[in-house]
Amino acid sequence: MRLLKDNIKIVHFSLLISCLNFLFFHYPFFKFIFNNVDCKSINGISIIICFVILMVVANAFAFFLILFLLRFVGKVILAFFFIASAIAVYFINTYGVIIDAEMMGNVLNTNYGEASGFFSIKLLLYIILLGVIPAILIIKAKIVNVTFKRFSVIALATLLFMLTVVFANSPNWLWVDKNSKVLGGLAMPWSYTVNLSLFFVHKHQENEKEILLPDATIKDNRKSVVVLVIGESARSENFSLYGYSKNTNPLLSKTPDVFHFNATSCATYTTAGVKCILEHKNTGDLYEILPNYLYRNGVEVVWRTTNWGEPPVHIKNYLNKEALMKDCKGDGCDYDEVLLNNLKEQIAASTKSKVLIVLHTSTSHGPEYSKKYPPQFETFKPVCNSVELAKCSNTELVNAYDNTICYTDYILSNVIEDLKQLKEYRSAMIFVSDHGESLGEKNLYMHGLPLSLAPKQQYDIPFIVWTSDNSLKQLKPDSPLSQDYVFHSVLNFLGIQSPVYNEELNIFK
Repeated sequence: MRLLKDNIKIVHFSLLISCLNFLFFHYPFFKFIFNNVDCKSINGISIIICFVILMVVANAFAFFLILFLLRFVGKVILAFFFIASAIAVYFINTYGVIIDAEMMGNVLNTNYGEASGFFSIKLLLYIILLGVIPAILIIKAKIVNVTFKRFSVIALATLLFMLTVVFANSPNWLWVDKNSKVLGGLAMPWSYTVNLSLFFVHKHQENEKEILLPDATIKDNRKSVVVLVIGESARSENFSLYGYSKNTNPLLSKTPDVFHFNATSCATYTTAGVKCILEHKNTGDLYEILPNYLYRNGVEVVWRTTNWGEPPVHIKNYLNKEALMKDCKGDGCDYDEVLLNNLKEQIAASTKSKVLIVLHTSTSHGPEYSKKYPPQFETFKPVCNSVELAKCSNTELVNAYDNTICYTDYILSNVIEDLKQLKEYRSAMIFVSDHGESLGEKNLYMHGLPLSLAPKQQYDIPFIVWTSDNSLKQLKPDSPLSQDYVFHSVLNFLGIQSPVYNEELNIFK
């Protein structure tokens, strides 16, 4: 072949290899896209065209960088990519797998006996035709490199072109975000390279030991319970308690002793937001979080969740949605009401005087807001039922989101009513969201922008408190609270003495 005999410019070679990579390994990728977009709509066509362009250009750019910087080693890496991608796409086509971080963990944990059971002539043909032959061509190709100046110009121009394509397709970012796990698991060679790295990162985090806090002391035997409700994507702007024109808090607004504070989150995504709520101070380190700390020091701690993203929780009573649904009856069990199932009974059955209950909700998580609440809570109509939020009118989108706030209002009201019936306990309910949410303002949706760039809708959050007694102290009304207030306020209310306690971050008397 002429490719083996003649010199070929690095740019042309990178583009050629990218096209082969596109043709050989991306049928499953584009099959998924075609099956999940409306191919007759402008948005659907835009998504397809965008991914075709980016798949070829981005991979060509990556291969260009590898070859320019690593020379022969770069050729070896590309050869390996083709062989590995051939194996990966065989398993995708044959078994319908997605090459995500969990799958990479399965691969690494497979022994020889298990692996040999997958061998077949078909696999061998995949490896030879799609992997070995292209790998030989890559190794033997005579590539003509470019000067550093030429390299810089090409790199800059390619980056600008890709950014232009990406931002031109911004109305479809939400669709991409919703399907990112599957798309990432089908994009070669990045599915296994990136997810292998993620697997080791997650493994390291699992093995990372949290920094223990100094021992705490329970000061008294007075029965006290705090129910900490962690909201998901709830923004204060859409709570009528905060002045919103629509009545999204019909129950809490009529409940005595409910107070709300202006507050901001430390981040715009769940893992960081929940970590801030549970730690005694906002740092990049993994300190012992509130439930672990109290549990270790003799407090009854229960974690109930329909969500994910919290730091490692080391307590006895950790109940996810599947566990909660086992003895739950009624339509509400399919929604966040399941968190309330037998809650009052579990508190009353505790043999300890101090109790912390954490309810980690998912009530306002997008993009399918209209599926996060039971039908009877569809107060505001019409609603958006599409995951492509840009296709809905702003009225439909906001209505669907506002209904999740109404449902949150119902859940919080039920928590308070349960606590009122526990007469022997001094009780408090604290509701604070992990972060806020964008609903089309400045053409932004959902959350996750860097805090320095995020609009206020993504970090202005509700901080709502109820107590069974008049134990809230007067706070400066113009000073917004941070999520750091939760840790220290819970310690104060439960009567926990600790060297890390900070009175300045306490909302109770």
